[in-house]
Amino acid sequence: MAKVFSKEELPHWVSTRDTRDRLDLITEHVPVGAKRLRADRIRYHPGDTSARHYHVDCVHLFWVLEGHGLLHTGTDSIRLSPGEVAIIGPGEVHWFENDTEEDFVFIELWIPPPKETIWITDDQ
Repeated sequence: MAKVFSKEELPHWVSTRDTRDRLDLITEHVPVGAKRLRADRIRYHPGDTSARHYHVDCVHLFWVLEGHGLLHTGTDSIRLSPGEVAIIGPGEVHWFENDTEEDFVFIELWIPPPKETIWITDDQ
């Protein structure tokens, strides 16, 4: 049977690192029984940036819905636009930056859900 959730029924998280926010779509907090996929909707407000990190055990896919932003990797900075999809492999360092005056919104998928995320600090 199909399950339909309103936005208000889905878990909404505010980052402790900046003002970006996350709406859980497919996680342990949303009762859909998915075990091989995780999905969130992420909103970066103007000026938001995330910390450098990587996931040791999954492919990470980003599907841009609104706005424009930068996807940084260890070697590149790529401007993303609505309709584009970016894919990051296991172990690939990445982070985002919204350097515009509009919200930057995307769906992120992890396949399979990450078991470990490594946050990169300046001394690493």
